[in-house]
Amino acid sequence: MKEYLRQIPPIHELQKDARFEGVMETYSLNHQQATKFVQEEISTLRNLLLEGKLDISPADANFAALIFGGIEKKAGTWQEDRLKQVINGTGTVLHTNLGRARLSSRAVEHVVKSARNYSNLEYRISEGKRGSRHDIIEDLLKEATGAEAAMVVNNNAAAVFLVLSALAKHKEVIVSRGQLVEIGGSFRVSSIMEESGARLVEVGTTNKTHLFDYEKAFTEETAMIMKVHTSNFLMVGFTETVETEELVDLKNNHDGVVLYEDLGSGALYDFKKHGIGDEPLVREVIQSGVDIVSFSGDKLLGGPQAGIIAGKKAIIDQLKKHQLARVLRVDKLTFAALEETLKAYLSGEEAIMELPTVRDVVRPLESIKQQAEVFMKEMGGQTEGYSIELKESTSQIGGGTMPGVELPTYIAAVSHARYSAQELAEKLRSCRPAVIARIQDERVCIDFRTIDQDELPIVVESFMEIYRA
Repeated sequence: MKEYLRQIPPIHELQKDARFEGVMETYSLNHQQATKFVQEEISTLRNLLLEGKLDISPADANFAALIFGGIEKKAGTWQEDRLKQVINGTGTVLHTNLGRARLSSRAVEHVVKSARNYSNLEYRISEGKRGSRHDIIEDLLKEATGAEAAMVVNNNAAAVFLVLSALAKHKEVIVSRGQLVEIGGSFRVSSIMEESGARLVEVGTTNKTHLFDYEKAFTEETAMIMKVHTSNFLMVGFTETVETEELVDLKNNHDGVVLYEDLGSGALYDFKKHGIGDEPLVREVIQSGVDIVSFSGDKLLGGPQAGIIAGKKAIIDQLKKHQLARVLRVDKLTFAALEETLKAYLSGEEAIMELPTVRDVVRPLESIKQQAEVFMKEMGGQTEGYSIELKESTSQIGGGTMPGVELPTYIAAVSHARYSAQELAEKLRSCRPAVIARIQDERVCIDFRTIDQDELPIVVESFMEIYRA
């Protein structure tokens, strides 16, 4: 063993090796980073020898070659993007694990332009003096929602936290027990209310809340009525909730009390006209008389991650001045993406359909079927070992949006003579870019609702790579 360990070349010798310079040049590494990889590979080699896990004789030992082979792999992995493109073959349009909403081409172009150049983020060009980032797209938000004023923070959870902290800290907020939801990442409405300093007053029961439950809960300490849109689950059966209009009337009888509705997803486009879900439009909720609403930018809106707060000007102005507004503010790239997304909504149906989220949710079944048939044709005649069946199925919207809504779709259900469904799915994930599929009935299923035309050849090639291997 000692003889083996003595054969490991020291770091300074490896640094003089031509392969050391070659690795730095090939992978654009500096001397320090390349040396770190050398140290890590020597440590790995020592451990393998000490544990008796390196099956090699002293005569055959070329430890320098082993070390540089390991460095090549390490450097290649280090150079890869950490945030990688993937192909979403799951059919879930707003897949939280895969980044939710994809941006439109116009939004992407505006983000790139804003990233590459200086901008007027906090500068009033006409006046030549400091401005406020809150002003950048407020006019678009007001036009799209019908609100008196609006502002943007970094996500809807931040919006909830800001609203409660600024308007109800150390005061009471009345909320229905049936609306104390938990969303992804163990985020609970009740917990964020506690963190904000607001005092939670639960009314009603899990399945039924009446108007008189709210009425009886009012005290001198009541600052807010909060309604939470249960966008990530569906309660059916013996249930009852209080409509927004009833809460507006109740609020109007109590001076100084704010009615706040957390919409969660926040739709600016009427999906109901396509027979999809029953999601309330932001504009309709504001017109009903609530004081403020909040919703996400990267769900049904189809834009970047953001939390949008819209409503009465006096309240929004108060929120803008709160210290948390600076903590939770968004950067120029978010504003750029959100600007183009909002402009699409204000430019008519054709422009709205350029938003990938809206387009994919309302995508005609025949269009999906045609794309699936192209996939079947491309795979035909090259698929020894594969069994592929075109099947009708359903997609989900995802992202905690429109629970219970299923969208008809077409999938390619694929099985392989040699690999299990889990193994085939793993091999698809190892392709570049990774193809993410769902497994159903022991088959890998590719749902074409969430695959673009230019992604289809990539999916076919991924299956072919596995076939050739």
